[in-house]
Amino acid sequence: MAEAGLSALQFLPAKISLSSLREAARDCRGCPLYKHATQTVFGEGSRSARIVLVGEQPGHEEDLQGRPFVGPAGRILDEALEAAGLDRRETYVTNVVKHFKWVAQGKRRLHKKPGAREIGACLPWLEKEIELIEPEVMVCLGATAAQALLGRDFKVTARRGEVLPSRLAPHAVATVHPSSILRQETSEDREREMKRFIVDLKVVARLLNGHPRAS
Repeated sequence: MAEAGLSALQFLPAKISLSSLREAARDCRGCPLYKHATQTVFGEGSRSARIVLVGEQPGHEEDLQGRPFVGPAGRILDEALEAAGLDRRETYVTNVVKHFKWVAQGKRRLHKKPGAREIGACLPWLEKEIELIEPEVMVCLGATAAQALLGRDFKVTARRGEVLPSRLAPHAVATVHPSSILRQETSEDREREMKRFIVDLKVVARLLNGHPRAS
């Protein structure tokens, strides 16, 4: 069954909690990506988070450290969250796919976009994470996350920063993945795209400010 790579559903624990999910995900063989990854990179953050931030997959640094968004894209995310008035320590950060998919280029490991089967196989982990956290806002970082959670025809370029309905949270907002800012060719381009990213995250901040969590 494991080698058939049908789905993460085969590996979900009998009793669902964030700790049991994280433990079970370490041994996930629901798709072939585990074979070339260092380890599973599960989500992390506050159990009472009002925001869940969802990226595509772990990168090189995340794969080595076993934590999401700790590489260059994570630093961009931290900077943008702070500029938008949001505290990463009060969020939950995760990815659609929990193993690093890569191709070799010399000694380097380069990111490779996960396929539909890999995304579908891994999605049960993410859905359970969000179900347990019960966030007020789900933020999709990049096209892979947005299409997995908001519909495969969703276009981030056309609808970024909009407040959208979702079956997983009262509100959803899609924006770019922070790695796209790093890929801009010039410092001026990076600065412009960073400002746009911050504007999108400020939409999230306004949603939370308009609906303070009851104590």
